[in-house]
Amino acid sequence: MAGLAFEHLAINVADPVAVAAWYVEHLGMEVVRRGDAPVHMHFLADAARRAMIEIYCNASASTDLYKDLHPAQLHLAFTSADPDADTARLVAAGAVLVEHLHNPDGSHLTMLRDPWGLAIQLAKRAVPMI
Repeated sequence: MAGLAFEHLAINVADPVAVAAWYVEHLGMEVVRRGDAPVHMHFLADAARRAMIEIYCNASASTDLYKDLHPAQLHLAFTSADPDADTARLVAAGAVLVEHLHNPDGSHLTMLRDPWGLAIQLAKRAVPMI
């Protein structure tokens, strides 16, 4: 059986223009495709162009429910060479610190919430995942 390549994870939010702009400015994501009202979809690629998220507003479904989920249920994870510095920078930009974890294997994981409540993890792994 042939494996399927991951294309994107979709996130329904009330203000996709503002959310996408924040992710571009503060997480270094790149808009690779966008659409107009009423959905205002933005496909954002990570800095390595290995993963993509879609930020949009689809009125047929609830938006911004992520703030009610525990970060272990749903989070976006980004690699970070310096989680402490990146945490300080993101908190100054409106994110909220949830916790710092220093794992026994030497990994440093920081959990934050973006200004709309979606959990973001910064990961400095002792052994890279890929």
